[in-house]
Amino acid sequence: MQMGTVIGNVWATRKEDDLTGLKFLIVQPESPNESSAEGSFIAVDRIGAGVGDQVLVTRGSAAANMSGNAKLPIDALIIGIIDSIDVEKKGVK
Repeated sequence: MQMGTVIGNVWATRKEDDLTGLKFLIVQPESPNESSAEGSFIAVDRIGAGVGDQVLVTRGSAAANMSGNAKLPIDALIIGIIDSIDVEKKGVK
């Protein structure tokens, strides 16, 4: 899993039949200290995230197997909307 912030939407009126009804969002990955971790990517959203939301994303085979029956042609899936993050910072001795 990784964290990120939704920074945009992608609309595709023509797509693979198994993807009909799915929403695509652009996610900017982040580390826990809110710095950008890498380049943005597109993720499928079935939970109602929107632009500005911090989200949890799973990538790879776990995302492709989201429906249980058929393996979908996706590589990123939003699996949660983050309410808060609490990171302990250790001091330097």
